[in-house]
Amino acid sequence: MSASFRKALKSKQKNHQERSQPGFRKNLGILEKKKDYKLRAEDYRKKRNTLNALRKKALEKNPDEFYFKMTSSKLQDGIHVIKQQTEETTDEQLKVMRTQDLKYVEMKRVSEAKKIERLKSELHLLDAEGSQKNKHTFFCDTKKEVQKFDLATHLNTAPELVNRVYNRPTIDTLKKKTIIGAAHAGQLKKLRKQRKQQYEILKQRIEREKKLFVISQKIQTRKDLLDKRKKVKVKKETVNSPAIYKFKMERKR
Repeated sequence: MSASFRKALKSKQKNHQERSQPGFRKNLGILEKKKDYKLRAEDYRKKRNTLNALRKKALEKNPDEFYFKMTSSKLQDGIHVIKQQTEETTDEQLKVMRTQDLKYVEMKRVSEAKKIERLKSELHLLDAEGSQKNKHTFFCDTKKEVQKFDLATHLNTAPELVNRVYNRPTIDTLKKKTIIGAAHAGQLKKLRKQRKQQYEILKQRIEREKKLFVISQKIQTRKDLLDKRKKVKVKKETVNSPAIYKFKMERKR
């Protein structure tokens, strides 16, 4: 039988289709076809093989076996939790290091350092809150002297000025001199507020200078790493400090 005749016969053949669900069995749903059975069988075999592989893996597992992921995860309440890695650089540091060079960062740092020195000379490093941090110890010979000890009398000043950190004149000075500057409560409050603002500005500038110093060190470290000499990392990089490397000594000709 030739191929052309076989094709001609097939064109006249009736297409045999799978029967549908009989009417009295419609309550059971759609009748499963062969293609549905194949999908169901493949899914069953896949799950069976997966379960067998897991069962075999559990039987052959070595409790003393080491995995590299053990160094980056820990078991917490029966669940493996990934350890949070310490942040090496902040977004602000990365932005500055990618957009600016070492000379610009160092110039800004020196500028901030000069402004800090100028502010320190103006404020004389007085406490912004007006409370004394350090302690002054007075020694007495007997217990009676301790009981009768009066701090204002010992310092020869008024009792209202004992708790002052600075500008604590004696009684003789108060008798001879007159008050120069602000004396009213409103003026003193205004001056106290201004002084507190100045200390806040000084604090911000000191923090900014420290950040610029760390950034300049990190940029310099990245430049040093371009050297082809052998090196060993001694300390990892952190947010507040650059990485430390130890370079192999080489004799220069």
